[in-house]
Amino acid sequence: MHVRTGRFRLYAAVAQSAFRRYATYRIATAAGVFTNTVFGLILAYTYIALWDERPGLGGYDQAQAVTYVWLGQALLTVMALMGGGFEAELIERIRTGDIAVDLYRPADLQAWWLATDAGRGLFQLLGRGVAPMAVGALVFDLALPADPLRWLAFAVAVALGVLVSFAIRFLVALSAFWLMDGAGVTQVAMLAGTFFSGMLLPLNVFPGVLGEIARALPWSALLQLPADVFLGAVGGADLLGTYAFQLGWAVALFTAGRVLQAVATRRVVVQGG
Repeated sequence: MHVRTGRFRLYAAVAQSAFRRYATYRIATAAGVFTNTVFGLILAYTYIALWDERPGLGGYDQAQAVTYVWLGQALLTVMALMGGGFEAELIERIRTGDIAVDLYRPADLQAWWLATDAGRGLFQLLGRGVAPMAVGALVFDLALPADPLRWLAFAVAVALGVLVSFAIRFLVALSAFWLMDGAGVTQVAMLAGTFFSGMLLPLNVFPGVLGEIARALPWSALLQLPADVFLGAVGGADLLGTYAFQLGWAVALFTAGRVLQAVATRRVVVQGG
């Protein structure tokens, strides 16, 4: 019990440290809020024009479509859809060999970086997510939930999305053990995440088989599914199904990460020996 409590305190301290670390970059945060807001305005007016031509596209009315835009801007950095997470730092530690120190620490590598990413994600939500969403609500008539329970359901979906996002990026970072340079894998994962999360267009708009495949991939758990919860597109049993989908991908990807971590650890030990 004392060991578990000690580890929980350790990872909580790591998350808190990561939150404070990102909070020190105030100018970068302000610039990010400005950029997210400007792009949100551009996308919102683009969506308005598109939905004027195609009312009800993807099952959304115009207010829901515009709300989707601002949800995307709010969650962009939280889910690290275009980079900015822990993976670049971890890849660099693998490349330089500093990862050996991390592997010999009395702390789990995956849990350590998860705590780091949790602190980062929480700051990005508060620092770069809330403000653009507030601007969107002031400029446009957004479809904001009136039921507090839906806000709570949305928060759960976002938390599960963060877990899936971390698990994907952890696997991407571990690829550097074999490739020595994870830049290529990072770029591919970033492009896939941007497209298949629904960041460019809601996955509901994707036609036929492409739409079915896109919604079955783990990236849909990062934006499309939280947005569906927020907009009331899922509820009751469907809401539980959404959570199960996110949790299932999180478990599968975390397990894959632990397997790769174990293989990489053996490799470091053998080479060190």
